[in-house]
Amino acid sequence: MKRFFLMLVLLSSTFAIGIAQTTTTPKKTKATTTKKVQKAIASKPASDNVKMDKPATPVATATAAKGPVATFDKIEIDYGKIKKGSDPLRVFTFKNTGNEPLIISNAQGSCGCTVPTYPKEPIMPGQTSKIEVRYDTQRVGGFTKSVTLTTNEEGSTRVLTIKGEVEAAPADAPADAGQNQH
Repeated sequence: MKRFFLMLVLLSSTFAIGIAQTTTTPKKTKATTTKKVQKAIASKPASDNVKMDKPATPVATATAAKGPVATFDKIEIDYGKIKKGSDPLRVFTFKNTGNEPLIISNAQGSCGCTVPTYPKEPIMPGQTSKIEVRYDTQRVGGFTKSVTLTTNEEGSTRVLTIKGEVEAAPADAPADAGQNQH
């Protein structure tokens, strides 16, 4: 009799656990499965996707971008034609449109004539900040220089560009320009 009672208790508890698991585990619906598939496809690089006759439609999300995202007003600044010794400073403004703090760990000019200054503290989501770039305007001639930012964004680097032309000041032109001396 004790054996029978013990087996009955054991079967009852096993049955109760089975029912508890099925009532607490959400059933997979077609909508949840579709969302998981769309998320998996969206997270794969384009090169991993199978080629189709028509282009794949990107999955739109209603939430903010995940992680930090620096959204710049512009990524290229044209100084235009400026005189030698002109104001060297130009400013790139940006906003962290992501949902995590943005950290810029380095900003490197493509040469010694391009010097960037960047915020050392984290830029919180929704916060605006700036990258200041100084070009050596004592160098006469056309230029195109870059500033490479190292961040904690997906992809981790971003490139900003400055360009323009520094014209020689009239005093720098040779006094006998265009004249033949004998």
